[in-house]
This record gives sequence, structure tokens and C-alpha cells, in this order.
Amino acid sequence: MKLFSGRRDKRSAFGPKRERLIKSSVRKGRPMTTDVEKPAKDDGRDWSKIRIRVIICIFCGLWIGLWGRAWYLQMIEGPRLADKARRQHMASELVSGRRGLIYDRNGQVLARSVEAKSIYARPAMVEDVPATAARLAAILNMPEEKLKGELSRNKKRFIWLKRKVDDSTAEEVRRAALPGIGLSKEYDRFYPFKHMAGQLLGFVGMDDKGLEGIERSLDDRLGSEPVRQIVQRDAMGRKFYLRDEGGEPVGENVILTLDMRFQFIAEEAMARVVREYDARWGGALIVDVKSGDILAWAQYPFFNPNTYRESSPQFYRNRLAADALEPGSTFKPLVMAAALQEKKVTPNTLINCEGGKWEYKNFTIRDTSVRGILPASKVMRYSSNIGMAKIGQSLGARQFHKYLNDLGFGETANVPVANSRGILRAPKDWGEFDIMATSFGQSISVTGLQMAQAYLTLLNHGVYKPLRLVMDKNNVEEMPKRIFSEKTVREVVDMMRDVVEEADGTGKRARIDGIEIGGKTGTAQKADERAKSYGSKRLASFVGFLPAKDPAYLILVLVDEPTRNQYGGIVAAPAFKEIASRLMTQSGILDEKKVAETGKAKSARQKRGLKLAKAPGQPWQQPVAAAPAIQKHTGMNLPGHLARASGRVPDVRGKSVRNAVELFARAGIVPELRGSGGRVVRQTPPAGSPWPEPDKKINCTLWLSER
Repeated sequence: MKLFSGRRDKRSAFGPKRERLIKSSVRKGRPMTTDVEKPAKDDGRDWSKIRIRVIICIFCGLWIGLWGRAWYLQMIEGPRLADKARRQHMASELVSGRRGLIYDRNGQVLARSVEAKSIYARPAMVEDVPATAARLAAILNMPEEKLKGELSRNKKRFIWLKRKVDDSTAEEVRRAALPGIGLSKEYDRFYPFKHMAGQLLGFVGMDDKGLEGIERSLDDRLGSEPVRQIVQRDAMGRKFYLRDEGGEPVGENVILTLDMRFQFIAEEAMARVVREYDARWGGALIVDVKSGDILAWAQYPFFNPNTYRESSPQFYRNRLAADALEPGSTFKPLVMAAALQEKKVTPNTLINCEGGKWEYKNFTIRDTSVRGILPASKVMRYSSNIGMAKIGQSLGARQFHKYLNDLGFGETANVPVANSRGILRAPKDWGEFDIMATSFGQSISVTGLQMAQAYLTLLNHGVYKPLRLVMDKNNVEEMPKRIFSEKTVREVVDMMRDVVEEADGTGKRARIDGIEIGGKTGTAQKADERAKSYGSKRLASFVGFLPAKDPAYLILVLVDEPTRNQYGGIVAAPAFKEIASRLMTQSGILDEKKVAETGKAKSARQKRGLKLAKAPGQPWQQPVAAAPAIQKHTGMNLPGHLARASGRVPDVRGKSVRNAVELFARAGIVPELRGSGGRVVRQTPPAGSPWPEPDKKINCTLWLSER
């Protein structure tokens, strides 16, 4: 049987070599075998379905495993992991909010907090220290090496680079977008009236804590209670969400009894007298006798709380409350009142003034004028030290000390400012000369605030009335304590009236035509610590009230260490007159008509009545004295914060908050701020409109934004 034809089949599946082997096997009688497998025997299984089932089982197992893991993480490990996540991405921090505002009695804002930006760094997140330091040095005006050291060596997670920068600096830092460098919102204290009542208001530090003045003594009220805020951060530690609990904290607003109209009058007068007599400092207090309210608290040289870092303690020290000095002759009316109350003397009691020099035992007391025997009333008028020493001697140490203590000497005044107790020794430590010296204002140290308190009691019909500086609705009325009888008060007031109104009185330079004045001059020697005796320096003072018959205002003037003249009647009395004249005109008590009715004015030039002069656009009617001596002074014109550049509202859109508020403050207006941010985006009234009239309700609002 021929299996293959001689011709090769082109479609054969075997190659030539394979064909030759097959042929050889056939010729030799061997069975023929091939590599071709025989068809497998069908066992009835569907392997495709099996494979699908296996895949399904694998996926189901994985699914169950994932759900099991999720259940384990949620139910078993969930609380622990959630707590760990909170610690990593959320932090709790205490944040102090906006301090309360300080107002005067007429609603003028004396101090407010405005938003400011501070620059901070997270050193671990700074990518390029040299480049970052170089960029910040140019923006913050800081040494590059110092910044480089802070960013590279500091291991803290957070450091301050510069606190409370101006808006333009903050904007430059924002635009620089430096990794690890950020801006934080804080509040900066702003005083729209600049130096006015600067020593009284004080200032706050970088951490918004009061450091001096009212800001310090009322820090618990003005400062806000810190609140806890929740800060959320991303994986890189960057803050991306801030939620506060209970809203932003805001401090309590405080209303002072000050009247900025009277404050301006007092400050201008003190600046003039201190400069004119080249004194160390000068201060004045104006008190409303009926209420005990302090209407003005002036001190020169001035202190601007906005720039407190540039001032030394000698400028921001509140000397009217903190400096205890020997009062001199202004102390004599109080001693006279005690002697009259104890019936040791009467106004007509004759006292020998020893011809101006009295040698008693080992002591010698001198007067500035030669006087013989005088009634007690003229002892006051001529301010005789010898006469007052004899009157005080009749009181004795215990009675004398009791009256002084009842008047408030030796104790801090009931006013919320840091004030000195002064020096009032116990009666057991008084010798005979101490009694005599204290009678004419030596051997005792008092503050200006204590003197005002003592005179307020005298003028309040002899009943103690505490001074008031803060207008609280819930003020607790103290039980009235009578120290002097009304008869004693009338007699002392008449003596003080003679000091000013009589031609030979020491206070005649305080006289104002058209109204009766009562007062007392003082020229106190100052102790020299090195010499252990009294030196050549003096404290010139004047305490006065008006009208004399029914006092409405009490004014105290102190001029420390004047050099061109040292007597209180020459230095301090004219300053009192300037303040009192303008005060009376401002209050409507004194005008030209009343002056003319007195018949005392001999010519138009002698008339000392004051005319109300209204500066264009002024927020109040500012009195201007007609006296040439006052008008001649050019060093204290209307303060810059009250002077208006024009009669129109400025355009403050796009300006910083501080700049905008300052522009409005120059017009005597402090606008209401709405929104948050450092730039003004909208304003009311619109730019270019006339300023509102002083007697109309002013609605000035600035809307703020971050951009």
C-alpha cells in the first residue's frame, strides 16, 4: 500500500525529514506513531463556569475582608483614631478680643481698638531660609542676619517676627506669599485726640494689656475675657478654618466724666504758662462742684499715647495723681476751716504776725510781707505764715490730724487711677514745729488730686463728696459725712473771696470782671534731698472757685519749678483766670452783657468778657479770649486733631483704617466702623459733602474689607 505519492503534498503538515522517518518505519514493519494527540475523553465538566465561580468567591472574600476591616476601624479603633485626628488637625487656643471704647461725657471717643496685622513665622515650614530672610528684611526693615538666625536656629513651631505693622507692610507680606510666613489679626489701640488727656488715659502694650493710666486701672473692664477658639489645619499645618465659640469677645465701654471742650481749654492754658515761665511741668484740674465730676485733667508737657514707645516715663507719668509735694499756702484755708470749726478762732480774732519774722524757741518763721496785728480774716488775705502757725498751734496734733485725715490726706483718692497717699505722719510723731509748719503747707506732702478732693468737701457745704471720674450708672452713694458746718464754710469762702477781689489780696491777678471769684495762692518751697533742707525751687499754685457765692466749678492749677518767676499769685493765678474765663463763657455763665452790668469796666479794652468764636466746621463752639496776653501766644493754636483741612468730607475709600479715622478725627468726629479688615471700601457721608452741623446728630460710618 502506497501511503505517499512521489509528489510532495504542499499542504502536508509534516516536514521533509518527518516524512522520511515515517517511510522508513513502514518499510521495516514497525507501527507508525505520530505526535498528534488523540481527542480527550469528555467527562461532562463546564470549566468556564468553574473559573467564574472561583473569581466570584475571591472577590466576595476580598469584599468581606474590606467590610470587616472597616467595621474594625470604625467600631473598635474608631474613638482612638478620631481623637488622634483631632489632635493632629485641630487645636484650641485662647484669643483676646477687642478692648472696650473710652468716651468722654459727650460721647466723644477717646480710645478705641482698630484691627492690625502681625507677622509670624513657622520655621519648620520655611523652605529657603536665606531667600525668605532677605525678602522679609526689605519689607520689615529688619536686619537680614537677625531674621536668618531666627528662622534657621529657632526650634519653636511659632515665633513672632513683627507685631502690629501698618497696612502697607502687611499687604507686602501677603503679596510675597512666603512659605512659613503668615499674618495674624490683632488689635491696636488708637487715641483720636492724640495728646489730650494722654497721661490720664495711659496706654496698652503689645499684648493689649493696660500699662498706664485708665487703661491699666480699668483693664479688667476694658479688656475682654479671652475665649477659646477651635483652629483647624491641613496636613501641612496651615490654618484653613477658624470657628469661635460664643463670638468675638468685646470689652466693656467706659464713659469718663471729662468734657473735651474744657480739656482743651485747660491744656492750652497749661502749655502757655509752662512755656512762658520755663517750668518743669504744669497741671490743672476742673471739677464740677455739684456732682464732683472731674471735667478736665490737663498736664503739660503733653504725652501722645499713640506713640508711647517714643516717650519716657517723665512724660507719661500722671503727676497730678502720683507726685506728692508740699502744698504751701493753698493749704491754709483748710487749716483755717478746722480752727473755725473747733472755735479756736473767729474771723475777727486778732493775731500778732510779729512784723514778718517770728523766732519761737529754736525756730524762725518768716513772711513775705511785714505785718503786725491782724484779724484772722486778713491773715488769710495776706497769706501770713506766722499767723497761720499760731492758729494751727491752737488746734493741737490730734485734732489737726483728724481733720486732715477726714479731708482725705494720707489716703488714696477715690478715683480709678494709680495715685499716691502722700505723707501724713501719725500725730504721735508730730513735734510742735511740725504742727506749725503743717499750718502753712510744709512738713506734709499731698497730691493735686488730694487737694481737689479736700476743696470739693469744703465747697460742698462742708460735707465730704468723693471725686468722680467714671460715669457709672450703678455708682454706690456713700453716706454723707459732715466735716465743717455751713457757717464755717461761709466764713472761709468769704476769706478766699477777699484774697482775689480785694485790691491788697495775693490772688488779685485771678480776678475776672463780671463775676466774683474765690481762691488762694500758694508758693511752696521744695526740699533739696542733697542739702537736707529747703532749696531755691518752688511750686507755684492756685486753687479757686466760681461764682464765689454759689460755686459751680473748682479749678486747681499747679506749676512746678518755674524759673522766670516763682510766686503762685503771678504764675498760677493768671492761668486760673484764663481757664475760668473761657470756662464761664463756654458754660454760658459769663458774657459781655453781664460784664457791662457790673459797671466795673472803664473802657472796651478793660472788658474781660469773652466772645464765643466759632471756627468754620468746628464740632463745638470754641471760646477765644479777647485778652492780648492770650491771643499773643502762638505756640498752642487749635490742635491738629481738631483742625479741618477743608469744609468738606474727605474721600477715605481705599485708605487704611487708621488713616481714615485720623482724617475724621481732625473734624472732631470719630466714625463708626463696620465689617472687618484694614481698608475702607465705603463711607457715609459721601466724599465731598459738607460736614454735619455741630448741633445735629452725626451719622458717620466706614465699611471695612480685607482688600
